[in-house]
Amino acid sequence: MAGIRNKKVIIGVVTVGIIACSVAGYFVVKDQQEKKKVSSAVDKYTAALTKQDFSKYSALFSEKSFADLATTKEDVAQRYTNVFTGIGVNKIAVENVSTNKKEGDSYEISYELKLDTEFGEITTEKYTVAMNKNETSYSFDWKPSLLFPEMEEDDTVKVATDEVARGEILDRNGVKLAENYDYQQLGITTGQLGEGAEREQNIQAISEKFSVSTEIINEKLNQAWVKEDLFVPIKTLENELSAAEVASLPAGAVIGRTNQRHYPFGEATAHLLGYVGKVSAEDIEKNPELSENHSIGKSGLEAAFDEQLRGKDGASIDIVDKDGLVKKTLLKAERIEPATITLTIDSEAQKIAYDSLGGKPATAVISSPKTGELLVATGAPSYNPNKMVLGISEADYKSYADDTNLPFMARFANRYAPGSTFKTITAAIGLDSGHITTTEERNIDGLKWQKDESWGGFWTTRVKETPVVDLKKALVYSDNIFFAQKSLEMGEEVFRNGLNKFIFGEELDLPIYVEPASISNEATFNSEIHLADTAYGQGELMISPISQLAMYSVFMNDGAIVYPQIVKDQEVKTKKDVVSSDAANTVLNDLIDSVASPEGYVYSLNNPDFTLAAKTGTAEIKEKQDTLGTENSFLLFFDVNNRNFMGLIMSENSRDNGTATEKAGSLVQYLEQHYK
Repeated sequence: MAGIRNKKVIIGVVTVGIIACSVAGYFVVKDQQEKKKVSSAVDKYTAALTKQDFSKYSALFSEKSFADLATTKEDVAQRYTNVFTGIGVNKIAVENVSTNKKEGDSYEISYELKLDTEFGEITTEKYTVAMNKNETSYSFDWKPSLLFPEMEEDDTVKVATDEVARGEILDRNGVKLAENYDYQQLGITTGQLGEGAEREQNIQAISEKFSVSTEIINEKLNQAWVKEDLFVPIKTLENELSAAEVASLPAGAVIGRTNQRHYPFGEATAHLLGYVGKVSAEDIEKNPELSENHSIGKSGLEAAFDEQLRGKDGASIDIVDKDGLVKKTLLKAERIEPATITLTIDSEAQKIAYDSLGGKPATAVISSPKTGELLVATGAPSYNPNKMVLGISEADYKSYADDTNLPFMARFANRYAPGSTFKTITAAIGLDSGHITTTEERNIDGLKWQKDESWGGFWTTRVKETPVVDLKKALVYSDNIFFAQKSLEMGEEVFRNGLNKFIFGEELDLPIYVEPASISNEATFNSEIHLADTAYGQGELMISPISQLAMYSVFMNDGAIVYPQIVKDQEVKTKKDVVSSDAANTVLNDLIDSVASPEGYVYSLNNPDFTLAAKTGTAEIKEKQDTLGTENSFLLFFDVNNRNFMGLIMSENSRDNGTATEKAGSLVQYLEQHYK
């Protein structure tokens, strides 16, 4: 019996233990579930803030907390939207979140906010918000200090800005290349449009006169803020209307003013300056201090110097009480003045050069050889940057985009085979190596030549049949055969070592990207043909006009390269002893007869009162021998006596578009008159 009683006792104890464990387990599970609910509620709160989803955020608060302050969740959501949009918040980070349990099912959540705004960063002090359980879920208690600590119900957030205007870009003489300009702006006041059919007729008349679709006009007129007496902007006008034209506008049309970027020289400077445009979402992601109200450099020097040109608006973001007194300053950003960028460009020469290109695919680059300052960098065809700023039409943009002559391409930075102008460099290398002399005369028969039968069907050709050729004649008459033969005598090692002293493979220190020049696709020439072809500027040589001009500066600087620069008053950078002074001056003086001699290819530019040296060149692009390829024409020219300017003009497909020499007259005349 005693055993039975003991068993009953044990069973009872075990049963009680099991029950106790079950009860304890229940409470543990319940507690874990409750913690998950608390954590989930807090996560929803911080996520809505981070995403600036203020509708979801305001829905997390209790109706009682809104009622106690005589507001609604819709009003709170709108208040957040107004405040955070007004101060230009781009990104919100919720940090140092802490959950503290209070009495019963109440909690206090604390956290900090970091706000990235267009004026800078605001790091707030600690926020606290009460969270209470309502049956199966949790809600928060709204209070004004959740906008910013220390805010009370009647307080507001105000932004005072001190705006800066974008800095100007000037030419070397202070002439404005990029400025801020008050354009006429077409607007409509709806109260003057009339009603019904009259309204429709007036909108149609405005549409036809200003080339704006009625759909776009009506879309703008149907914006929520529009009232009968308010000016509704429709289109910024590139060309100014006269007083008479303004007086005869259709009913409802009004002319106002708006300040926008303006490029006085239009297409002539477009490839160099680029243009500005509205800030995109991608721009803001890269730089949170930007806002959609800003303009930003989209291409060219406007993009390269955007930060300096843009400066920074000053701003003060304050909490203000009902009497207009500042309670607390959340952020104070000092105004940063924009820079004025002065270029080395001569705007008058730039315009003359651009006009001389005649809209055909071509480019012109002029420099001051002693300093490397670029006086001209232009190309054609081009585009109107003012249209890009004011809002280019789909038709105009499509016209540019579909143009096979590529009006958006900056040809002065694009690489080309340099053609026969490169013979000047081959000559200088040959003079320094001793393989070319000033006295040697070479007998050359006919208009074509090949080393031997190993060259197969490849022949080097020349234009002028000259039986006896020395260096001067070879340069003046651009004799391919002479330079092909001399390159073979030099051999690849000597020739390539000479070329490597130049700037092949170097990235130029310029605010616009110029792809480095290259000698060949591989480290060595793959044949004697390739070597010979390179000697007269073909082969696989690829050099931009800007890089070409830098290389040719050896002939104006006693054998030293002076690197190009485009911003005024920069330190002159040189590369000395690229070729010898004797070689450089020999080549330069030999080129004078190209202009001075009636038999010279550039005699059309001869001026008895000015000593100009020049070298023409063509680079033929063709699929195979014995076919007619496309020719790019080059003209290289030098101010010999004063050494104040040198230039390169290139004309693509010159058989159809005219030679570089034909495009040079007006520009050379201007340079001779103004850079004596």
